[in-house]
Amino acid sequence: IRRAMVAGAPMINVRSILLCLISAVLLSRGAQASGHGPVFGAATPTLGRGAWSLDQAWTMRFGEDARREQMLKAMVTFGITEVLQVSASIPEVMSENTLAPARMMNAMSNDREIESLIGYRFHRTPVGIGGRRESTVYVGGTIPLERARFGVSAGGSLIVSAATGYAGRSHYLWFGGAIQHYFPRDGERLGDSRTLTMVYGYRPAVFRERTGRPDLRFFVESTFEDRQASRSTDARLTAPPRTLFIGPTSLLVYKAMALSGGLQWAAYQDAEFARERMRVAINFSYFWFR
Repeated sequence: IRRAMVAGAPMINVRSILLCLISAVLLSRGAQASGHGPVFGAATPTLGRGAWSLDQAWTMRFGEDARREQMLKAMVTFGITEVLQVSASIPEVMSENTLAPARMMNAMSNDREIESLIGYRFHRTPVGIGGRRESTVYVGGTIPLERARFGVSAGGSLIVSAATGYAGRSHYLWFGGAIQHYFPRDGERLGDSRTLTMVYGYRPAVFRERTGRPDLRFFVESTFEDRQASRSTDARLTAPPRTLFIGPTSLLVYKAMALSGGLQWAAYQDAEFARERMRVAINFSYFWFR
């Protein structure tokens, strides 16, 4: 692949935005952290009416020959109603792309681009005591902050994803799928991404009984991605990758804060370029009401 992307590509200056958001957090009333679940996979929770969340996510990808990529992104989410929310994420720091393109986290892109998503929980059915079956659909898009990516002109994209499953007091099970379609730019087009995710979660008995105390949950997450071929006018491209990653994650919730993180290892790879070995993600969230 011909690399036409420059490591120091222009980035949005988000320092002033973050300072305003942090000030709002410090001056706001506390809220019970909710609406969050797994790290990599798709899930169904949405924020309550009038609730805000500020996420700071750091991810790292490790490949062969000591190759690695890292990303630091901020995401703001607002609950319009109990079942409808909107989010936007902005990259702060990103290393040069040295591994094959991939979408690591369901809620945030892994590239230099602004992303916005609308989530609508269209189905919810109570099951037993404290359990529910529910489904959520997400629609949004991205705007790139770089001219080219892996030697191909980078255009915007449309994202459609959905998740369905069961969430209870002790067990969780979600299935999700997503399609990210890139639009052409300068006669070239990045390859589409198709992903499937599965998440199983468990909350130990000690964290089920009382509210207002730390709440810890454990997950096993799997992510399958089938990346389509890009179209380029003058670059010779390798075959797009097809990957399956599996690994453990956890979520710690206390009052208005949540900390989640975990690892995923490559269980299957069909890739000719820059094979991956492991993915790491850590996400800190703060919640408040307007």
